[in-house]
Amino acid sequence: MKKLNVTIKLEMSVPDDWELVETSEGGYVLKLPDQQFMDIAIEPLFASDPEETWTNTESEDVLNDILDMVESEEVIYEFITH
Repeated sequence: MKKLNVTIKLEMSVPDDWELVETSEGGYVLKLPDQQFMDIAIEPLFASDPEETWTNTESEDVLNDILDMVESEEVIYEFITH
């Protein structure tokens, strides 16, 4: 088995009323209006041809098998104000 490191970095413009909240595990998620929360994480996509449409899997077993390969995940959130 080989190790695969994936780094996800996004820069987004978001509404001013979005907030960061710390989870019980010490990570952070975004708090949206109306008590909605959002976490941005990896989701595997599949295609039978790399030039065609990519979709997520409809099989919970396949998704669970892929997610079981993930040993750790880290997404860092930071608001930058000018």
